[in-house]
Amino acid sequence: MYPVSRRSQRLELRELTIDDVDAVLAIYGSPEATEHLSFTPRSRQDVGHIVARSIASATAAPRNEYCLAVVERDSNDLIGYGRLATDPHQQQAATTGFALRPDAWGVGYGAETVQLLLALAFEGLDLHRVWGARSPLNDASARAMQKAGMTEEGRIRGHVLKAGQWRDSVVHAILADEWAAHGSHEVL
Repeated sequence: MYPVSRRSQRLELRELTIDDVDAVLAIYGSPEATEHLSFTPRSRQDVGHIVARSIASATAAPRNEYCLAVVERDSNDLIGYGRLATDPHQQQAATTGFALRPDAWGVGYGAETVQLLLALAFEGLDLHRVWGARSPLNDASARAMQKAGMTEEGRIRGHVLKAGQWRDSVVHAILADEWAAHGSHEVL
């Protein structure tokens, strides 16, 4: 599926362009934004490679990774990065994740981003299961995934090595029938 464009009341998921490097750097280069992610802040060069790889993967056949810009519809400002990647080890399954610019926190954009990614997974790609992992200390991510209908399933011990320290991850997941029953998908 290319190009992807999913909209909610306030946000849109769209394909990344090379012009998005600085906006993605405001997320992936930020110590605050990457505090709970699986990596330390990235350089502009690193982010340039990430965006270029994301653009290339968008037209791969078959497409197994959807790295998308999260855009505030009113301002057309890129405020986040969302990812959905099919899981080669599970039938009709994918992992998901997202990161938002710190000045976009606290207004419900996390849950709205997760809902858009899940709509892509279940309505666009006809998947059966989607899961995501978060830092145990990332309460905002937990709330966003729960609000979108995902269930906390458990903890993966010693899952992420970041800055020389092993960290656990907490897994959240949702199945297609749970998505359908969850209702209130604010996706247009």
